[in-house]
Amino acid sequence: MPVTSKSIGIKSQNVHYLESGSHHSKNVLLLHGASFSAETWRQIGTLDILAKEGYRAVAVDLPGFGGSAGSLEMDAKQRRQWIVELLTALEMERPVVVVPSMSGRLALPWLIAESDGASGLVAVAPVAISENARNLKKIGVPVLAIWGERDSLVPQQHADMLVEAVADGEKVIIRGAGHAAYMNDPGAFHFEVLNFLRRVF
Repeated sequence: MPVTSKSIGIKSQNVHYLESGSHHSKNVLLLHGASFSAETWRQIGTLDILAKEGYRAVAVDLPGFGGSAGSLEMDAKQRRQWIVELLTALEMERPVVVVPSMSGRLALPWLIAESDGASGLVAVAPVAISENARNLKKIGVPVLAIWGERDSLVPQQHADMLVEAVADGEKVIIRGAGHAAYMNDPGAFHFEVLNFLRRVF
């Protein structure tokens, strides 16, 4: 399936994204960390793999990254609203959201406030676990927490904190991988994500 490059407007600012798969399939929204962009998910084959497995996959450049304008300097309410407007513009209903590293600061407040807007969370060592610790139990969707064994940025205890707080949580450690476990071992990452998607959908 081809990967197409597209853009939409949110709050009068351009947001760039890459899309693969059928518009009528189950939705997977891919966010990214501070050192990466939507292009990362094309480079490691995630967009192709998800489309071939029958999903609609959308990888978004967050504000100020890749081809998207703006900045992530927003308060929690503005971040939540940005996600809501993004999903509306993309016509994405209840996606599974893949949330690595920095994107946790954007997505976790939304999932805590409006988890009925998602079908599941793949948390890839996201930041903002500890600052949202009291409210993690409000995430009312299945959660897969993926951490690299050698992650030196976000402690594995944060994975435990997240998984123990929610009703349906699972932790997976990718051996030998660092913080960006999906880059270090894409095969293991894709295996775990696909298993989770089959269970959730």
